[in-house]
Amino acid sequence: MLFAIICTDKPGALDTRMATRPQHLAYLQAYQERILQAGPLLGLDGRPCGSLLLVDVEDRAAAEGFAASDPYAKADVFESVVIRAFRAVFRDGALVE
Repeated sequence: MLFAIICTDKPGALDTRMATRPQHLAYLQAYQERILQAGPLLGLDGRPCGSLLLVDVEDRAAAEGFAASDPYAKADVFESVVIRAFRAVFRDGALVE
């Protein structure tokens, strides 16, 4: 099942985010078969201010566990984390049935 994980950084968390980035990327690499898309959300200044991940996991509990185990979450980078079930209707330039 697909889930969108939308994370918003705490104000002033950029230094912690950048210091934790290598561990975060290693975490994503370990679960690459479950991740359809992932990347930072950018502020008006072009700097990271959050994260967006689209993951394919068994259920909401698995999505919550995935989000909670992210090194950014463990480093207390996020002000909020929203997890929503997602259904793709358009992917790779085509409608998905």
